[in-house]
Amino acid sequence: MSNDAIDLQKLRPDTLDTYVGQRNVVKTLNLFLKAVKNRGVATEHILFYGPPGIGKTTLSYIIAKELKGTIRVTSGAAITKSGDLAAILTNLKDKDVLFIDEIHRLPKPVEEMLYPVIEEYFLDIVIGKGPSARTVRLPVPKITIVGATTKLALLSAPLRDRFGLLLRLDYYTDFEMEHIINRSANIMGIKITEVAVRKIAERSRKTPRIANRILKRARDMFEVDNHEVIDENLIDSLFKLLEIDAVGLSDLDIQYLRAIAEKFQNSPVGVETLASALSEDRRTIEEFIEPYLLRIGFIKKTPRGRVVTPKGCKHLNIKQDRVDQQALI
Repeated sequence: MSNDAIDLQKLRPDTLDTYVGQRNVVKTLNLFLKAVKNRGVATEHILFYGPPGIGKTTLSYIIAKELKGTIRVTSGAAITKSGDLAAILTNLKDKDVLFIDEIHRLPKPVEEMLYPVIEEYFLDIVIGKGPSARTVRLPVPKITIVGATTKLALLSAPLRDRFGLLLRLDYYTDFEMEHIINRSANIMGIKITEVAVRKIAERSRKTPRIANRILKRARDMFEVDNHEVIDENLIDSLFKLLEIDAVGLSDLDIQYLRAIAEKFQNSPVGVETLASALSEDRRTIEEFIEPYLLRIGFIKKTPRGRVVTPKGCKHLNIKQDRVDQQALI
């Protein structure tokens, strides 16, 4: 296991009391877990949705620990056929947690096979083909299924409605991010100044996974160059090396903004045209670049295409009179 993988396990909070942020979600889970402990068995399943890197997997590990079971982690894309799901379920025990990441990517036959598991703790297996085919119903341990998705709209209504708890995780506040960074630095055993913590928080896109990734690279520089503390100067050098600017934009984000604002004179641009201009695929544009730029108000999607907002142009030091105001309407 890599050092980063080991670090990730250490950095994850293992109880709801030590989990930072997502206050309403934590309150709901506390109530759910207390009810389960009183009943002695779980009767509901949980679906988390929200942006990547904000704690869905971590909460699943906490749920498994609270239920005194083990967790089996898989993904929707990894379960390609019904036999894969059957193999996973037969190796689980009562109180275990099956965590399915990106659950919206489950193939339709596997999804339908999951319905009776969620509702009745039974697995229906079809034996044979044609007129002689028959269905065998096998009992499944009393497990808790936790699904996670970044795209709730892609999850079918029948599957979504079978989950008893539907919980949305949102981005973190700056205060929460600073708390997480300080906690991670303490676990890593490294000293860090308040200014350095604030700079990391400002550039981590309000996402703990990104903040911890930056902190790990800061630790690398801290150890290699024999620093006594991670301070403002070290962090500034690191961000210059990683090509991350003051609001957390990467070099690819800047290229994207400049392609619209300068190459196309901020006229509305379609995503396919942008993908060609940047030599990137469409999914990278739509799933990796645009969500954050939309959230901070640097771009706007119009019926005719993408444009950079005046706020985005100001960040790029492009004069306002170069902005196509008509495109923003």
